[in-house]
Amino acid sequence: MTKVVKLDRDNPDMNLIDEAATILLNGGLVAFPTETVYGIGANSLNPDAVAKIFIAKGRPQDNPLILHISEFQDLFKYAKNVPNDALKLARQFWPGPLTMIFEKSDIVPSINTAGMNTVAIRMPSNKIAHTLIKRAGIPVSAPSANLSGKPSPTDASHVISDLYGRVDMIIDGGSCDVGVESTVVDMTGEIPTILRPGGITKEMIMGVVGSVEVDPIVYKKPSLDVKPKSPGMKYKHYSPDAEVYIVKGNIGDVIKKIQELTEFQLNNGKKVGIMATEQTCEKYRNGEVLVVGNRERPETIAKNLFRCLREFDKKGVDVVYAEGFDYDEIGLAIMNRLEKAAGYKEINV
Repeated sequence: MTKVVKLDRDNPDMNLIDEAATILLNGGLVAFPTETVYGIGANSLNPDAVAKIFIAKGRPQDNPLILHISEFQDLFKYAKNVPNDALKLARQFWPGPLTMIFEKSDIVPSINTAGMNTVAIRMPSNKIAHTLIKRAGIPVSAPSANLSGKPSPTDASHVISDLYGRVDMIIDGGSCDVGVESTVVDMTGEIPTILRPGGITKEMIMGVVGSVEVDPIVYKKPSLDVKPKSPGMKYKHYSPDAEVYIVKGNIGDVIKKIQELTEFQLNNGKKVGIMATEQTCEKYRNGEVLVVGNRERPETIAKNLFRCLREFDKKGVDVVYAEGFDYDEIGLAIMNRLEKAAGYKEINV
């Protein structure tokens, strides 16, 4: 049986935090909120415990995990050759939704790193997550707390739907603030390179270290033989049961095209979902229309993206048409997740 507990995100019950920490120390699994999405956590230093994550999620073992820490000095326990740019980024964005990749120290079991000599590390700012890791006194490996391939969970109800009976405890700490997984930056090369965009944007990183690159894999469908250095690089992710298509172009043309496609699908007996924004939702006459956020405040779109994808599953739609967004700032993270959810199926108008 999975124990579900509800905690105040700003003033968590320390008895329940300690109970969760004990589960982790005893080799169990705990799902907990972070500022990005909910994570499924295990003791990073216990290979048997980490192995349970892959089983619970149905996660491919060549997909590396992120180690979550609570103290800055712990970075030097689990990483080697930490460059000065990484220290600058940590001072600016930790705790927060930034993951950095380093050469791993020998203490990190290879099950966390898919056998590679690099390790991904971050320090969450969510108080429940941060306190749990600190009380446990260990690094916690924690990918998103969903079944592999499904939309990431941004609310405890999503975790319960996917993982009840597969983990020892689920901590309900309310909805997540950012709504997409952390930005992952590879710090092992000469120039920091973004492998997965997130709430810490390219522009924000450039403001601290100057030069930053974006791995081409962020913009395109990865090949099957790619060896992922970061979570989210290789496999289809974030997908509802329905087929998802992104419609890109001038917003007026996008609306018209989605209306045409919806009519066609409805006439063929399909149930259609439309992912719209506050600015466009009233333009659609048919279909199950969900508002993902405000185009003028793209952070609201990031926060609600996975919730909308899961809501389409609840509505039982067969096809989802999603409006496309700009690739600048946090829009890069939004489109990266949408493209993976759609399996890179796009309609340009």
